[in-house]
Amino acid sequence: MTPSDPITAICPGSYDPVTLGHLDVIGRAAGIFERVVVGVVRESRHKRALFTVEERVDFLREGLAGLDNVEVAVFSELVVEFARRWGAKTMVKGLRVISDFEWEFQMNHLNRSLAPEIETMYLMSSPQFSFVSSSGVKEIASFGGKVDELVPEAVARRFRELYPQGRPGAPVSPQE
Repeated sequence: MTPSDPITAICPGSYDPVTLGHLDVIGRAAGIFERVVVGVVRESRHKRALFTVEERVDFLREGLAGLDNVEVAVFSELVVEFARRWGAKTMVKGLRVISDFEWEFQMNHLNRSLAPEIETMYLMSSPQFSFVSSSGVKEIASFGGKVDELVPEAVARRFRELYPQGRPGAPVSPQE
């Protein structure tokens, strides 16, 4: 990295789907770093994605359209290798609850053993998003619940397409 290179951070995740909480953390990171690369993991070994990687990238690009110093890229390697590829010395992660901390604490130690030159910065979620998770949003939407105040409009619209009356087997009236 030369003195003229922008100070870059990555914000890695599955973003399945992106929530307003994710956008909040990314936006705040964009205010700290000269360049932020949002890394969308192509496939997770421990989670099966509901949305394709292309959909997740499109949702992010639409939700981050007003941030000129933010890029979205797909990765399928170790997160530290993704950071190195972009010249990032910092990974930014959001924390909502204690269970997030426990997972991130483990991942931080593993990542530091692989790449001690890459630091992880944690941003606490804004209070209005502290309860919002991608898995929770998927659960609400799959039963036909409204998620408009939790996700970008494009994501809410896609959920309405996927689950117009809730998922099969979900009750459709209070009597069922």
